[in-house]
Amino acid sequence: MKISEQVTIRRCFRLLQQCMPAVLTVGLCCHAAVGQQAAAPQTAATPDKTTQDTAAVFQKDEVDLAMDRAVAWLQTKQREDGAIIDRGHDTTMTALAIMAMASVGVQPGSPTPAGQSMQRALAFVLKDDRVDAKGYFGDRDGSRMYGHGIITLMLTEMLGMGVSDEQDTLIHDRCQKAIDVILSAQKTRKPVQARGGWRYTPAAADADLSVSVWQVMALRSAKNDGLEVPATAISDAVEYLRRSYASPLDRNGLPEKKASGFCYEPNQNNPTFTMTAAGLLAMQVCGEYESPLTSGAADWLLAHPPQWKERFCSYGTYYYAQGMYQRGGEHAETARRLVQEMLLPKQAADGSWLAENGEERNHGGVYCTAMAVLSLSVKYHFLPIYQK
Repeated sequence: MKISEQVTIRRCFRLLQQCMPAVLTVGLCCHAAVGQQAAAPQTAATPDKTTQDTAAVFQKDEVDLAMDRAVAWLQTKQREDGAIIDRGHDTTMTALAIMAMASVGVQPGSPTPAGQSMQRALAFVLKDDRVDAKGYFGDRDGSRMYGHGIITLMLTEMLGMGVSDEQDTLIHDRCQKAIDVILSAQKTRKPVQARGGWRYTPAAADADLSVSVWQVMALRSAKNDGLEVPATAISDAVEYLRRSYASPLDRNGLPEKKASGFCYEPNQNNPTFTMTAAGLLAMQVCGEYESPLTSGAADWLLAHPPQWKERFCSYGTYYYAQGMYQRGGEHAETARRLVQEMLLPKQAADGSWLAENGEERNHGGVYCTAMAVLSLSVKYHFLPIYQK
């Protein structure tokens, strides 16, 4: 199948994916309204219950309104060249802003101000001077493999959503080269404990979970898009994740502790909220939904919820919200409630968020606002990588 045909199929699928919730809602409401009319006609002066219920379905709640304000604020931070930025790492922060906007249903082809802003931002990331000849994004804005993974994930999620066939072909080509960089970096010779993972540079001979998770998500998203990702890359990443689990594993690969977390580096015993949330999401993205490590991490997070002033809270909460949503049930409902209770009161009047912990505050408002939007947007399920 030609790239143009693949892109057309993906574009139709993504558009249908985003429109379907509204179509189903309208259809169900109309069906109910017809049934109610047939059963008991109402006078024009008195709105019936179906009409009231229909209006309630389309009424925005506090999360919807917060997302509207956040997207509007992100647009105010857009430069003339299309970048959305208020501090450093302009390509990476623009990519995060694009993902945040896409997570609430904004599309680059939309004639709305947000859609036009996203279109300009996407064009900025795709400029030739944002990437080197090998397809590596991490040098040009100084974001290293962190940024490379984030940008690659964004592009794989936007494949099929470009404003033209030419742009989608460009996104496809950028994605495959970027994925090849990730695959090559994973194959770099490393000690046993670091194999399957990634670190700050493509040639790094060690690994950490924080950098690795972005590469894992980019690989999984690319595989969903039909790009060339060998199955061994995912299985090797899963083995790295297993070595990053805090609880020792027995000869059958089962953890000694029922509830435990993930660590920043392999073979350690100091799980943190941020790394456990990252590991939880990564395991599920790799298809390990029923792994005892997945259930153990989710249970550990029930006992260790996010704290606003904790180190890397915005970063960890993003993984936590998405990972616990994937887990479902009590885990999903608890995380949804706690994330909303923590983040909504922290939103500034202008629609932005700014972290209170020193590590993240220095990254600025675009970073923190994008992370908050991605954390709260689990209710929409628009980005394929985060769907169950």
